[in-house]
Amino acid sequence: MVHNAAHSWHTGYCDCSSHCRSCCLTLFCPCVAFGRVAEIVDKGTTSCCVHGLFYCLLGGFTYVGSSLYACIYRTKLRKTYGIDGSKTCDCIGTCCCLSSISICQEFRELESRGFDVSAGWKENVRVKTRGVMEMEAPTIENGMARK
Repeated sequence: MVHNAAHSWHTGYCDCSSHCRSCCLTLFCPCVAFGRVAEIVDKGTTSCCVHGLFYCLLGGFTYVGSSLYACIYRTKLRKTYGIDGSKTCDCIGTCCCLSSISICQEFRELESRGFDVSAGWKENVRVKTRGVMEMEAPTIENGMARK
């Protein structure tokens, strides 16, 4: 189900029918899927591995810990793209609807916005800037001189 409103998620919580790859990843390896989403949301400031490891460690101690960590990044993603909602809804959705379902929705959201989530932040930036020529200062014949 795709929403047409300008400020809503592109897919619902359980719209996995056309995104089997991301659904399987979040079901069997939620720490990897979360790490990939968080790396994109953080614009590469922290790697997928660090986010995934932290998510896994928090989940090893308590489900609530990893869910709250995932909730923080759901809120960041939502605010970045102007998606309607609130922190309360993010936390309820992440904690009560299994964090892997909300992570899968976030994964699909980033893909619908043109990211290859599996590639990571740096590769997405490289691909998006490929072919864009870097600006160089113009060369001036005979140099510059004050008059």
